[in-house]
Amino acid sequence: MFAVVDIETTGGSARLERITEIAIYIHDGEHIVEEYSTLINPERNIPYFITSMTGITNEMVEDAPKFFEVARRIVEMTEGHVFVAHNARFDYSFIRQEFAMLGYSFKRPLLDTVALSRKLLPGHRSYSLGNLCNDLGIEINGRHRAAGDALATVKLLELLLEKDNSLGTGSLIRNRKAAKLHPALDLDKLKDIPEEPGIYYFHDEKGDIIYVGKSRNLSQRISSHLSNNSSAREMEMRSITADITWEPTGSELIALLMESSEIKKNKPRFNRAQRRTGFRWGIYSHTDEKGYIRFSYRNVSDDEVPLSLFTSRDRARGKLEQIIDQYNLCQKLCGMYETDGACFHHQVGLCRGACSGEEEPGSYNERALLALDEFIFRERNFFIIDRGRNTDERAVVKLVNGKYAGWGFFSINEVGFGLTAVHDCIRPATDNRDIQVIIKSYLKNHRVERIIDF
Repeated sequence: MFAVVDIETTGGSARLERITEIAIYIHDGEHIVEEYSTLINPERNIPYFITSMTGITNEMVEDAPKFFEVARRIVEMTEGHVFVAHNARFDYSFIRQEFAMLGYSFKRPLLDTVALSRKLLPGHRSYSLGNLCNDLGIEINGRHRAAGDALATVKLLELLLEKDNSLGTGSLIRNRKAAKLHPALDLDKLKDIPEEPGIYYFHDEKGDIIYVGKSRNLSQRISSHLSNNSSAREMEMRSITADITWEPTGSELIALLMESSEIKKNKPRFNRAQRRTGFRWGIYSHTDEKGYIRFSYRNVSDDEVPLSLFTSRDRARGKLEQIIDQYNLCQKLCGMYETDGACFHHQVGLCRGACSGEEEPGSYNERALLALDEFIFRERNFFIIDRGRNTDERAVVKLVNGKYAGWGFFSINEVGFGLTAVHDCIRPATDNRDIQVIIKSYLKNHRVERIIDF
């Protein structure tokens, strides 16, 4: 059975916006057997541009039921059925978020008619619902309204079923023998795996950890392992996996940090030795016996965490040359000029003479300290605050003097953002260059909730 769903919302983010309308058609593979449609009061303003697209106004939803009032009906209608939608992740993520705010975990197997259409109906210029239905001659009565779009998706599903009548007949791992799964692996337990970020462990029949992984969606990632026939190594791992455990993290950053730590700690058989990142060159700094702040660039090692990492010698040297020019630093004190005597820049009037003792450390270091500020973690104490495992919780990563010190979770209802309480929740951890790359890359490519200096 299929539950074909469409929703309208106040915006594009499941975490920030709310549902304004939902339609559900229950389909038995041949025809519709039940249907339900209702407006929903989103308990917030509907932006004008959304109203202009959907036609749903604030006045229309003012007296409509709130989500909690229709939640039971949604659960009962969809239970035991495959959740079908066009761009299913959008509709599914909104519904899961609405249920999460009620303290309920909504989980259904998914079937996305966008992905299936690309596979079974190739060659269309666009796979948006409107364009695809126009190509296929499917009429949409009420575009951008839940009932109209959901009914069009039903008709599209029926076409797809004609192409492949095995859709929805079972899970990817319904045949234990065909998948060559270990007889001790409890498949019923896998139904409890959340579709959330976290870390997971594969265990052999002795309970030993044979693989550690992380994912933004634990359920999807673990299922892919159990159905992946792409390599002999993957199939061997699957055949000896007798148990699977997992730990939701809420924050993908926490999952990345935990994965790195757990692989180093347990050295699982099926985790290849953690690949050294491509960042093999680093810029370093120290204060010499005369009091001058010096810089250098060299191959990285586990003995010392660099100020910054680079993929090549030329990139590291180029960054250091930029800093020398920008802050009028001495080539020799930056490891660029190894001969005796003053550096070349001093000879042409570009260096103030730190290399020859003509400039005092105090004067030189004023500029060197400004150069150090180019490196965002330099001697900085701060917390990275990210999403937690539920709406009342936050994840936190602690850095002291620019070095990773640990991570933890705290309840905003119990402690707010009080620094003492946040400090107390930290689980101490050891810094290394892999961790530095993870944190810096995450901050560069993801938006966190906040950063708090202390």
